[in-house]
Amino acid sequence: MSTDKKADFSGVKASVDTTAQKVEKADFSGVTASVDTTAEKVGGSTYTVQKGDSLSKIAKDELGDANAWNRIFEANRDLLDDPDKIQPGQVLKIPAKS
Repeated sequence: MSTDKKADFSGVKASVDTTAQKVEKADFSGVTASVDTTAEKVGGSTYTVQKGDSLSKIAKDELGDANAWNRIFEANRDLLDDPDKIQPGQVLKIPAKS
């Protein structure tokens, strides 16, 4: 057995204080926000899908080019996951004619 004395830390006290500045709660009472549709800004329109519609049919009727279906699909990515799965009653954004 060792007869070495061990350090006595029983009287040690510690406290931790942050070095970051203390900040009062932020005041957002004067903040306002609004969202505008890009369709109104660039001359686009909307179209309500009818039974039997496809994006290429809508593109042909609305934009004059059936091959422009992808422009309609991209403008509606928030609504559409698959260009082949549009449903009657959906309101699609139609981009402006280019």
